[in-house]
Amino acid sequence: MAKAYWVAHVTIDDPEQYEKYKAANAAAFAKYGAKFIVRGGPQTLREGSMRPRTVVIEFPDLAAAQACYDSPEYQHALSLRRDISQGDLIIVEGYDA
Repeated sequence: MAKAYWVAHVTIDDPEQYEKYKAANAAAFAKYGAKFIVRGGPQTLREGSMRPRTVVIEFPDLAAAQACYDSPEYQHALSLRRDISQGDLIIVEGYDA
């Protein structure tokens, strides 16, 4: 079964408040078996445009990735992020070779 990923590109307007979002999202990520692959860090733009922060989170499968996003735990965390950042997020199934 193929793993799945959240790929997010984020602009943070209030870093102090964003830390509260990060603390709150930990419950949802633990519940659905999430593992951070990329969590910020230096990045180099080669094509197109981007936001300052990129995050990639791995899940056991597509169902878990989607359930995590829809969960009450993550929706609570998201409510803490909405007013202090802008982001783009996709949920994508990985390639199972």
